[in-house]
Amino acid sequence: MAKGFLSIVLHAHLPFVKHVDADDCLEQRWLFQAITETYIPILNCISRLAEDDLPGKITISLSPPLLEMLDDSLLQERYIRHLEHLIELAQKETVRVRGDINLEPLASMYLSRFEQTYLDYVDKFKCNLIQPWAALESEGYVELSTSAATHAYLPLLLSDSSIRAQVEAGLNTFRRHFGHTPKGFWLPECAYVPDVEPVLKQEGVDYFIMETHGVLFSTPRPRFGYHAPVVTPNGLLAFARDPDCSKQVWSADEGYPGDPWYREFYRDVGYDLPLDYLGKALPGNTRVPLGIKYYRVTDRKSNYKDFYRPEIAKHRAWEHAGSFMFWRNKEAEFWNDIYGRRPVMVAPYDAELFGHWWYEGPLWLENLMRRMALEKQSVKLISLSEYREYYPVNQPAEPAVSSWGYKGYHEVWLADSNHWIYRHLHHCETLMARLSEDFKHATGLAERALNQAARELLLAQASDWPFIMKSGTVHQYAVNRFVTHVGRFLRLARQIETGAVDPVFLKHLEHTDNIFPDIDFRVFATGIRDEGKVS
Repeated sequence: MAKGFLSIVLHAHLPFVKHVDADDCLEQRWLFQAITETYIPILNCISRLAEDDLPGKITISLSPPLLEMLDDSLLQERYIRHLEHLIELAQKETVRVRGDINLEPLASMYLSRFEQTYLDYVDKFKCNLIQPWAALESEGYVELSTSAATHAYLPLLLSDSSIRAQVEAGLNTFRRHFGHTPKGFWLPECAYVPDVEPVLKQEGVDYFIMETHGVLFSTPRPRFGYHAPVVTPNGLLAFARDPDCSKQVWSADEGYPGDPWYREFYRDVGYDLPLDYLGKALPGNTRVPLGIKYYRVTDRKSNYKDFYRPEIAKHRAWEHAGSFMFWRNKEAEFWNDIYGRRPVMVAPYDAELFGHWWYEGPLWLENLMRRMALEKQSVKLISLSEYREYYPVNQPAEPAVSSWGYKGYHEVWLADSNHWIYRHLHHCETLMARLSEDFKHATGLAERALNQAARELLLAQASDWPFIMKSGTVHQYAVNRFVTHVGRFLRLARQIETGAVDPVFLKHLEHTDNIFPDIDFRVFATGIRDEGKVS
């Protein structure tokens, strides 16, 4: 009998980026890179395990913006052109480095990979990366979950109605694509505040995941620490992230991705080669990573990088899968003896770590799941919804407000660089609530305008914008997106209030920001949160 459980949760999320008038742009590449380097490789990884009928289930969380972008025909067409440009560049590279004993095999590897990705996307998946996940879930190999509508940082929203709108719109998007309500819900940034629970309960969600201290600091203190969920006041299960699982995979200093033999992320031909040579593979003259990388980590503290050796990296991924499995066995055995109860080790990660940031990540994941299925060990791989089958009774407790951001609370999303957005967001929330009450019987053009106003507010609430402002990566883009959505919302609000909705402007927005086609603005119709609850 297993002495413990391991639950791996991969959260796939990107902000909604669809610039109708810009055929190619830097921010659109976020989606294209993730499809090529993360989503298709992980999908193929789980599919191979399913073909071999190996036991073990992981959870894949697909955020609503990501689902909407994957289902968008315009973005699908643009992604195909993106792959064609990558294949063209890779072909040029095989010619340029011909005869180089280090670079020629790598260039050929990338050409083969891009060509296979094209075949997978166009021929195998028919440009649909949603249906294969539905098939794997129906066959019992994965559990699917989702998140808030635009991944809003829920503790900093002003109104209960905004929290409800984010949760309901997110779940409705999932239901539209998969036909059922997910059992789990990924709190954006693992940010918990008690106000999220009533709507999750009402919508049929069973569990959510928190940062470690969110459960450890529960009231009363949990008897089994972070190795068992607590039952919240609304009857939901709150699972805590296992810090040891995170450190081994996520840590920049101690994690597996920093191994000297793994591929170096930051050395890319998109930065190393002349602009005129790279051609259409770049969005205009903007240098971006293109996924052709010839070097390995070598030494994280040095600028010197040796050539990448795929076969050695492949071997290291096998060894690291064994290492992770060994330490989970030891962790399970130790805590089982202490608790007299089998611990659950919850391992949530951003999906984009696997493949995009850590090139060998999908291979490591497949090796881990394969070895856990075939080798004798003390840990069983389960989904979090399966936990109640083993332990239907769990300790009641009130979790603590928390997030998985820097220092464990709200600092990343409420900092000197981004705090200014909240006075605007809160004003828009209040205005949206009033419009929803005053025009709740609206039909026709007015109803369409109110629904579009709801979309613009949801898009403005995305946690991605304050996060990017804080990190400083593409600060101005985040500012522009926030200001744009707030501006569109306010213009629509004025038109609705005066009864002078501009049908041309509205149609343009419905075409540009066409997320959440089934949104109902009336979800915003009630309730400002108690002042003391806005954490």
